[in-house]
Amino acid sequence: MASGGLQLLGFVLAFLGWIGTIISTAMPQWKMASYAGDNIVTAQALYEGLWMSCAMQSTGQIQCKVYDSLLKLDSTLQATRALMVASIIVGLIGLFVAVIGMKCMKCMEDDQVKKMRMAIFGGVIFIVSGMAALVATSWYGNRVARAFYDPYTPVNTRFEFGSALFIGWAAASLAILGGAFLCCSCPHRETSYPASRGYPKNAPSTGKDYV
Repeated sequence: MASGGLQLLGFVLAFLGWIGTIISTAMPQWKMASYAGDNIVTAQALYEGLWMSCAMQSTGQIQCKVYDSLLKLDSTLQATRALMVASIIVGLIGLFVAVIGMKCMKCMEDDQVKKMRMAIFGGVIFIVSGMAALVATSWYGNRVARAFYDPYTPVNTRFEFGSALFIGWAAASLAILGGAFLCCSCPHRETSYPASRGYPKNAPSTGKDYV
């Protein structure tokens, strides 16, 4: 029962991490304009994401523009896109595999060993998905931090971490943690095999059986 609860907890955490990865990928707030050290008061806030750049006016109106050309984008942005999309696709595969291996599902319940292996395999896939998202967000955040502290970067063009980065880090951590719980929820070997059945004993023969 304890391993079943750990398995369910791992699946829920991994699923929440996968949802968070989708939200982080779609959000335009991967980095936001910073005005630290500058006394200029601006009436708008600038955001940049993986797919578009946005400007929010002081009135609350948001205007976004999708990037025109894929080939003109920075290589870091292209690599981050690829890693995040790959994380979502791999996480979707891990979702289906882990569902098959869950104890609460009736699929493959006649072979508990294979069912256990499916749950472990789903956990490994979730860990790979979380690692891809973690590498993408950390790489992007490192580039933002390096540009911020670069003395040659103008103050009015510096950017800070956006909310999408923090959501991405949290989602990657949940996916990795959930995948680890799925891998650690293995039942004991003796519970993986059905109980052996006793064979009925033959009744003692009597002389009436012979003619």
